[in-house]
Amino acid sequence: MKPTKQDEQALVRVKVLHTFAWAIFAGCIVALPIAGVLRRFSLAAILAAIVLVECLILAANRFRCPLTNVAARYTEERAPNFDIFLPRWLAQYNKQIFGTLYVLGGAYVVWLWLAAR
Repeated sequence: MKPTKQDEQALVRVKVLHTFAWAIFAGCIVALPIAGVLRRFSLAAILAAIVLVECLILAANRFRCPLTNVAARYTEERAPNFDIFLPRWLAQYNKQIFGTLYVLGGAYVVWLWLAAR
């Protein structure tokens, strides 16, 4: 079944929104240890909390972004990046890569915070 022009346009809008949301969360994860190095522990806590909320949303949705479900309405494609403007490899391993960075960055910030006390 060939998607309609409206389906294609809707899919592009979902992909743009999904990519924007991903960039915010990825940015928070990357900024987390930087905030720690700068001794901005309140900022680090806010960044960690933002990502934690996203983790809870993913957990409540069977570890799938709700925007993936929205994108699935407009295409039958199911490649790892069908719903987001990311390279296939990054979309496929996104949770593993950024989950690891989040845990390591958070642990590093806690270590810096304890050392600063």
